[in-house]
Amino acid sequence: MELIKSIFASAFAMKAQGRRMEVIAQNIANADSLGQRPGEDPYQRQILSFTNVMDRELGLEVLQVGNLDKDTADFPKRFDPGHPAADEDGYVFLPNVNALTELMDMREAQRSYEANLTMIETAKSMLMRTIDVLR
Repeated sequence: MELIKSIFASAFAMKAQGRRMEVIAQNIANADSLGQRPGEDPYQRQILSFTNVMDRELGLEVLQVGNLDKDTADFPKRFDPGHPAADEDGYVFLPNVNALTELMDMREAQRSYEANLTMIETAKSMLMRTIDVLR
């Protein structure tokens, strides 16, 4: 029964990491999304948090997606007086998305996803061996 619980725990973690990869992909896709009018903010990086939740039906704590928050880091700015979103000084605010950070986060999420997939495959193999022994 513990092997079944470990499969469920890994499945919940895979689902959470999949959602994390979606948010990271959205950040990367919007890394160049600027405001269109003066004073309008550009795209603001999204940050996903996780939380452990007790699943009473399964009798174990599982990983779930928590809040989706906006990154409060300052927007970098670039001098471009001809841009429609330029302020009175000629600066345009850029999204607070760092492509290198996003790629590293994506790689970490991918590794975690793969580790949980390996755990499920291992548990499945152990269950099959147990069934073979009982025959």
